Amino acid sequence: MNKLRQIWGDLRSSFWFMPSLMVLGSVVLATALTEADSAWSDRWLTRWPRLFGAGAEGARQMLSTLAGSMMTVMGITFSMTLLALALASGQYTSRILRNFMRSRVTQVTLGIFAGIFVYCLIVLRSIRGGEAEFVPSLAVFFAFFMALGGVVILIYFIHHIASSIQASSIIASVAQETIAAIDRLFPEKPGHGPDEDESQDQVLQSLDKRTWYAVPAAVSGYIQSVDHDALLGLARNSKTIVRMEHGVGAFVVQDAALASLALTYPPDQEMIAALNKAYSISRHRTVEQDPSFGIRQIVDMALKALSPGVNDTSTAVMCVDYLTVILARLACRQFPPSHYYDGEALRVISIVPTFEGLLAESFDQIRRSAEGNVSIMARMLGAIDTIASLTVSPCHRRALKEQVQLIAELADHSIASTHDRARIERRLMEVREALEAWPALCAGKAQAN
Repeated sequence: MNKLRQIWGDLRSSFWFMPSLMVLGSVVLATALTEADSAWSDRWLTRWPRLFGAGAEGARQMLSTLAGSMMTVMGITFSMTLLALALASGQYTSRILRNFMRSRVTQVTLGIFAGIFVYCLIVLRSIRGGEAEFVPSLAVFFAFFMALGGVVILIYFIHHIASSIQASSIIASVAQETIAAIDRLFPEKPGHGPDEDESQDQVLQSLDKRTWYAVPAAVSGYIQSVDHDALLGLARNSKTIVRMEHGVGAFVVQDAALASLALTYPPDQEMIAALNKAYSISRHRTVEQDPSFGIRQIVDMALKALSPGVNDTSTAVMCVDYLTVILARLACRQFPPSHYYDGEALRVISIVPTFEGLLAESFDQIRRSAEGNVSIMARMLGAIDTIASLTVSPCHRRALKEQVQLIAELADHSIASTHDRARIERRLMEVREALEAWPALCAGKAQAN
């Protein structure tokens, strides 16, 4: 299943898959309309001679013009797409290029122009002159309307490119994809569930006495997803414990330790192959099973905006705003367990994301780059205030308090203006009071549940 998901993800983010399907559809449509013309062309010519009465030479000229025009337009479309990719990569970060390549509008636009070109070629080939003249009138008429539709698509595509390279559109798109992954991976947690079981430390200490055998990775690359059910089944059948050495999003090197097995004997090749099969490893990260990669993309855009060569505080503020949306969605979510059991027997020790880790991923580097930037510090404090109002978890609130303390330390040594420092100190006091108070929103949800 992981392999199929990886293949489907690669196909979705390619420029050739969707256009190829649309070209194939154009071939089928052209063939079907030509066959329909050969059977019922006399009936259509009799009823609508002005629409379907074009001669062989006129039909050839029109189709030749349309085919050449579509190739020219398709070249312009490719040029505009590559220009947008270059601008986005240089101005923001190269990690967002995959989002542009996954754009359905771009893929469908390329497919439509390529499809019209192929359609015209096939219909053009079926036209015969001379005594046995044959003109597929319906197919030629349909090519005319396809060309008109292509003009509309070109205008919309220009609008789409102009909108998609704006900072707000790029950040919002990445945030939307990340939130969709969060909704899929992390179920809602009613009320306040228990935090990570601290008694598991004793379990881990008892595991140190076991003999662990490392399972090498079959290939090098980033871990896109892990099939925990497959790992659990492997551990159950072998009566062992699987300990993941790398989590989703981490980079593994071929022949380095991918996971470890608690065995009394070294694992055989069949067991090594089965464990590697549970991992999807590729040369790039994806957001589908790795929401931290979406956070990473937004953080990279914020860092680029805060760099001395760009100095775009407004874009960095937008990045912090959308990171707030993502962390607010995570605040009341149930994170996956790090330990999987078969009955009472521990079978899998997993590396899973945590709220504390994702919070640090979101704010740590931005905070370090925001030295002396009062707007970013104030926005981050506002973000922490918002997130604190949505969670009652002691671990979450403790992590938020640590972020507040780090921002306070940054403000102390980087803000020279007395006025700006007083402003930040007032905001710090408000956020600290909010962290000490019981969030009314979460309290209402807990009572409702």
